[in-house]
Amino acid sequence: MDIEMFGRLSDAFGPSGFEEDVIRTAAGYLGKYQVENDAMNNLYARMPGIAAEKPVILLDAHLDECGFMVQCIHSNGCLGILMLGGFHLTNIPAHSVLVRTRAGKLVKGIITSKPVHFMNDRERNSQALDIESIYVDVGAGSRKEAEEDFGISVGDPMIPDVSFEYDEEHGICFGKAFDNRAGCACIIETMNKLYGGRNELSVNVAGAFAAQEEVGMRGATVTSQVVKPDLAIVFEGSPSDDFFFDIGLTQGKMKGGVQIRHMDKSYISNPVFIEYAIETAKSLGIKYQEAVRRGGSTNAGKISLTGKAVPVLVLGVPSRYIHTHYNFCAAEDLEAASELAAQVIRGLDIPLIRHICRQDLL
Repeated sequence: MDIEMFGRLSDAFGPSGFEEDVIRTAAGYLGKYQVENDAMNNLYARMPGIAAEKPVILLDAHLDECGFMVQCIHSNGCLGILMLGGFHLTNIPAHSVLVRTRAGKLVKGIITSKPVHFMNDRERNSQALDIESIYVDVGAGSRKEAEEDFGISVGDPMIPDVSFEYDEEHGICFGKAFDNRAGCACIIETMNKLYGGRNELSVNVAGAFAAQEEVGMRGATVTSQVVKPDLAIVFEGSPSDDFFFDIGLTQGKMKGGVQIRHMDKSYISNPVFIEYAIETAKSLGIKYQEAVRRGGSTNAGKISLTGKAVPVLVLGVPSRYIHTHYNFCAAEDLEAASELAAQVIRGLDIPLIRHICRQDLL
């Protein structure tokens, strides 16, 4: 895995609906492919030499990260905010953010709520938070100053203010937005692994980097209609659970290998596709772990409903503390995810594809 690439993707500015910087960053690593984007901020990458008679496999990951939007500007200059994606309110205060103005300037702010010094006893003892009482302070003293001197407007997007770092000694990545810049990196890495032998593949490979997943899997609704895949592999920066469950119940351990997901709230997997992926991992010694998620969702929920239904394999990179400012993941898990995807695609042939698509039941 190209860790420098992953780091640049992680650092890119891209909350839901504002993914342009991520598009440009990803496109910079896709020069040998046919690349285009659409009006929704979805990005497509196709290998050259597409054969019309071959089935299509879609590699999916979403571009967007959880962030915020300026909802209003108060008279004292503080910004009222809305969430773009699923932060838990307790994880928001006392962190810094970057607000992108309409002129493209990045303004640093601090997320705050009422300081403890000014709380009454009831407020000090309450665990409840309300997004309407959480603000971003950019250092302005009035609404006029926030607007005119800082250049901030209602509707401006913002992201966590975090820079990527790599601990090479321990193989640990630190940064923001691993959900799902990890998946974006895996698309690029998988396509690069397959590029040299693309003419021998039984499928055409198309990468689709989808917008607005964190606000309802909206981009994948479009990309799946455009690509019209016969099969799909969805990459996710999946929540690592190794700090929250007994080791016997852990299904998303960092450094435990690629996570193969059987189901979540959006999708029940294709058992033949799952079995084939597990057999491939075992035969090649690729470390993997299996997961049945009680909650959560991925773009598989939308892609699987395209056309006459699309079998989807969901491969996760276990990442600690997703949907917060700061994440950890392991370089070896990134590599395991892209390597398994590449080997799964290399092993596909027409009878196997028909079997996965249940076209041999009758």
